[in-house]
Amino acid sequence: MEDVTKNEMLFILSIFKSTEVDYNANSIAKLLGISSMGALKIAKRLEKEGIIISRELGKAKFYRLNWESDYVRDYVRFLLKREAEHANPYVSVWIDEIRKLKSADAAILFGSVLRKFREAKDVDVVLITDQKQFSKLQEEVEEVNKMNVKHFHPVYQSKADFVSNISRGDKVLLSAIKGIVVFGEDLIIEGLRR
Repeated sequence: MEDVTKNEMLFILSIFKSTEVDYNANSIAKLLGISSMGALKIAKRLEKEGIIISRELGKAKFYRLNWESDYVRDYVRFLLKREAEHANPYVSVWIDEIRKLKSADAAILFGSVLRKFREAKDVDVVLITDQKQFSKLQEEVEEVNKMNVKHFHPVYQSKADFVSNISRGDKVLLSAIKGIVVFGEDLIIEGLRR
């Protein structure tokens, strides 16, 4: 893909992170705070490049990612990493703290720390792990919490639970996936593309 703009990145990540929503150009324009024509122009470019595909319903076109393409998976992985790398400096501190957790397979930072920064009371994080690593991960979270004024408020999930809970529309997880993927991008991508 040619140079990706901030709005193109937000367009793609919004579709990726909102599995429960069908977006057309008007709805994504409102979400991004851009004109409908601007959103339509982005959609046409992304569709031409095979990043998204559309389906028509009446006069509206609804968009989703083209998961048949390996390129799209790689591209979404790149955008997720880019989003984490360009996070607010205060949020970056917590991203670094989460990356210290070695017993998790994936982590998503979400909640008030992404909006309120220093005023947030705790740090919400989804941690995906397997049964064998679960108690070790709990110990790691306790250790990190001992060292910080704000504490992690973890939502523990197995890989199967993550996929199942997203599929059944679990409100906490649907909210959490709109946060920042700290690591485990492939696991998150696989979980959301189902």
